[in-house]
Amino acid sequence: MNFDTRDFRSALGKFATGVTVVTTRDGEEDHGVTASSFNSVSMDPPLILWSIDKGAYSLDAYRHAEYFVVNVLGNEQVDISNRFARRGEDKFAGIATDQGLGGVARVTGAAAHFECRTWNVYEGGDHLIIVGEVLRYAYRNEGSALVFHNGRYAVPEPHPLMLDVGEPTEMDGRLGQHLLYLMRQALAAYRGDFYPRLASLGVNDNEWRVLTLLADGGPLAAEVLARRVSQPLAELEDTLAALRERGLLSVDDVESVRLTEAGQTLALRLLTVADDYERRLFESLAANEVDALKSGLGRVIERLGAPS
Repeated sequence: MNFDTRDFRSALGKFATGVTVVTTRDGEEDHGVTASSFNSVSMDPPLILWSIDKGAYSLDAYRHAEYFVVNVLGNEQVDISNRFARRGEDKFAGIATDQGLGGVARVTGAAAHFECRTWNVYEGGDHLIIVGEVLRYAYRNEGSALVFHNGRYAVPEPHPLMLDVGEPTEMDGRLGQHLLYLMRQALAAYRGDFYPRLASLGVNDNEWRVLTLLADGGPLAAEVLARRVSQPLAELEDTLAALRERGLLSVDDVESVRLTEAGQTLALRLLTVADDYERRLFESLAANEVDALKSGLGRVIERLGAPS
């Protein structure tokens, strides 16, 4: 059975994974690559595995490495994930590290790291599967690990069924006035009603975010764009490839993503659709209520720290 690569990747994206940067050292050169294929294999002996694309620039360094480190990224390390997913730059510039076994770099502030000796390397189609014996490990209890799911970065949180609700109390309707509850309910309802309308213009929600952001703010580097739309760089590249195939955007010599004329036309139409949807949604509110709602949310975002 022949699979469409992007669609197959989307199906695999239903399985939520952590995000790691795997580092090694070849002579005097450090190497690092973002990987979500990390998994445990054995407790005795302690073995883990991960896989690397055979087209990776640093393939030989990992294939022949004596030691490597799996750095499990924390949820505040999105920029590091994007940095090590890119090619052709000094990935370690400005990244705080210290030295592990064999002089291999360990990413400072990672949620956990596993220092490994290469146990074996196996063929795996278009990837190599690398099994490592864990010689040392460490982790921090504070914070949480970065996750990606459905092609976007995410933050893990306890499942509602696992929360201790304590003794039953009288709710007297206060949940319905809680900001977090109202925001989540409003966002879910808004997405559920608005995003299906995009299908008539031939775009999905990921493509909508890219097109409208570029139309509103102008060309952006792919790494910045990935952060703004909260999508892992590898997944964003699939979205960009689909839009390029349709002639809606291009990438210039300095790797800046920009809309083509056709992309600009479509993006403006999408924004018009969004404006019309919002206008009809707020028909029952007075202008001052709409202004208060937007300015209030803006202050909340500013207070909590908006992604840049």
